[in-house]
Amino acid sequence: MKLIFSRPWLLRRLLNGWPPFWGAGIRIEQLSRDYSYCRVGLALRWWNKNANRTQYGGSLFSMTDPVYSMMLMAVLGPGYYVWDREARITFLRPGRGRVYADIHLSLERLAEIRDATDNGAKYFPHFRINILDEQGELVAEVERTLYVRKKAANRH
Repeated sequence: MKLIFSRPWLLRRLLNGWPPFWGAGIRIEQLSRDYSYCRVGLALRWWNKNANRTQYGGSLFSMTDPVYSMMLMAVLGPGYYVWDREARITFLRPGRGRVYADIHLSLERLAEIRDATDNGAKYFPHFRINILDEQGELVAEVERTLYVRKKAANRH
């Protein structure tokens, strides 16, 4: 795993070939070298349309599924447990074409997570992700809560 997380281009390639992403047409379009930014895109294709001929809601939700977890695992390293804990999506308008999500992980947010988990405590950081269409209109909002905890061998 260390090899994958030390090479963002490799993680991006693996995620783009991962069956849940590949099958839904989801692509990691950009992933910064320091894991502070990721753009996830989803094109509207015949195989991922719903009955209304718009983006399938499950694909919209899946766009955001492993991204924050993977970014945090890469930045925090193997001394931490990082899992998705819960998630919720609010659909605001139909996705009638390509959609994307810009996902950011700030230095301030990383410091907050490290401070909260330094003594071994569980921490549940909450993230909001906007899914936009090509006109910049909000299609859906996804709220994700992660579980982060320092592994016992790495606690102070």
